[in-house]
Amino acid sequence: MNVNLAAAPTTFDMLHLGLAILAALFFVLFLVKQRSSGNVVVKENIAAAPDAVKPIVEPPKPIQLKEATPDAALQLLTLLQQEARFIDFTQEDLAGYSDADIGAAARVVHEGSKKALETYFTLAAVREEDEESRITLPIGFNASEVRLTGNVVGEAPFTGSLIHKGWKVTDIRLPKLADGHDTSIVAPAEVEL
Repeated sequence: MNVNLAAAPTTFDMLHLGLAILAALFFVLFLVKQRSSGNVVVKENIAAAPDAVKPIVEPPKPIQLKEATPDAALQLLTLLQQEARFIDFTQEDLAGYSDADIGAAARVVHEGSKKALETYFTLAAVREEDEESRITLPIGFNASEVRLTGNVVGEAPFTGSLIHKGWKVTDIRLPKLADGHDTSIVAPAEVEL
């Protein structure tokens, strides 16, 4: 993917940086909680005429939604606060700060967030091809790994340009929680004596 640095805004836009960090957080949480989607099951009709076996397509089972427990999300938010002061940064009123000050703070949040992700998650690209290369998605491709955009018409195989390789979590190493630990406290108050 080529980035045109000349097209970058002349001022640092913290709202967009905050939104990007939140989007990354929610994407990681989505990947952690994601479950495989149900596929259409095809069974062969054994009772059919011996000279022709006709497949029977069963309707997909209704999607069972399970309620996500907030503990893992709160734990990740706690780790981002510890390593990157993420909550402090997003809750701060930035109106009185210069772009240089905000940029310096954003660098700390970025480095700390990266450290937290690398410490507790192993990330890998969903697709190995180069971005902007042409790829073909075969019939039966995993729709949870690839999101089709643009003019989506018809059925697979689809051929298009890879805009983003995507990310998937291949390993999670979140710290274990003690019984009775209150995960809703993502940053305890600090009192200096």
